[in-house]
Amino acid sequence: MEQICLTACEEDEGKRVDLFVSEETDGLSRSRLQKLIEDRELLVNLKPVKPSYKIRKNDFITVNISEPEETEILPENIALAVLYEDKDLIVIDKPKGMVVHPAAGHYSGTLVNALLYHCGEGLSGINGVLRPGIVHRIDKDTSGVLVAAKSDFAHAALSRCLAEHSMTRVYKALCFGVINRDELTVDLPIGRSKSDRKKMAVVTSGGKNAFTTVKVTERFRTYTYAEARLKTGRTHQIRVHMAHIGHPLVGDEVYGRSKQPFITQGQMLHAAVLGFVHPASGQYMEFEAPIPEYFSEILAKLRKK
Repeated sequence: MEQICLTACEEDEGKRVDLFVSEETDGLSRSRLQKLIEDRELLVNLKPVKPSYKIRKNDFITVNISEPEETEILPENIALAVLYEDKDLIVIDKPKGMVVHPAAGHYSGTLVNALLYHCGEGLSGINGVLRPGIVHRIDKDTSGVLVAAKSDFAHAALSRCLAEHSMTRVYKALCFGVINRDELTVDLPIGRSKSDRKKMAVVTSGGKNAFTTVKVTERFRTYTYAEARLKTGRTHQIRVHMAHIGHPLVGDEVYGRSKQPFITQGQMLHAAVLGFVHPASGQYMEFEAPIPEYFSEILAKLRKK
């Protein structure tokens, strides 16, 4: 049994609960969610609701999902770049190419497999057996700083930070084209693409507020090296916003160009800085991870030109 826990934000108010959960999860159709609601496996504030229930701010939604087959997630001795660790949480620098948690087609080699080996049973159980300790995710081909919870108390507190948009999240990105303004803000809602449900897109209705601040670090002849700061954390937010304003990320074949100038194995996007208030001490903590070697080498080549 996997349990998904979600907290509704102000911009979620008024949405049907099945639509809200469908947008927030991967692979759960509205028809399946309606069956889960009927079976009382989807609860709002620990109470059963109808599929037509309209979400309110701070609603706490739990979804219990029975796995069609029992899947055992095993600890694996995979090296982790640990930036900080205590009894409540662990902060790591995730490498490019690593999937954060097990899912269809990826039941080994994930960050969760590595965390299970490193932490043993000392991980939060809020997100179930497939995602123990996982508070937030970054894409497989995005590298950088990520925090995981070792206790349910820490998990709940960090989840509140995310819901309240109080986490500091700064990314480094290389994008196509020259951004003329030194700093700009992209404030455009993001939802599922109507033409391809596997992709996200800037939408005119049914999306969630998404806010990205972009600050130019360095300009090249046909590229821009920039810093992107997230206020919200929608799926693929930076990739979608940058593509929408005409500056897709280098290496991003999903939202950008099919023909790429460099061998990058995915988008050139790095979660460089993560900051949050520690759940136990109440002190603000901030962690930084340097851009990976391949990223530095490409920047060096562009500087030579």
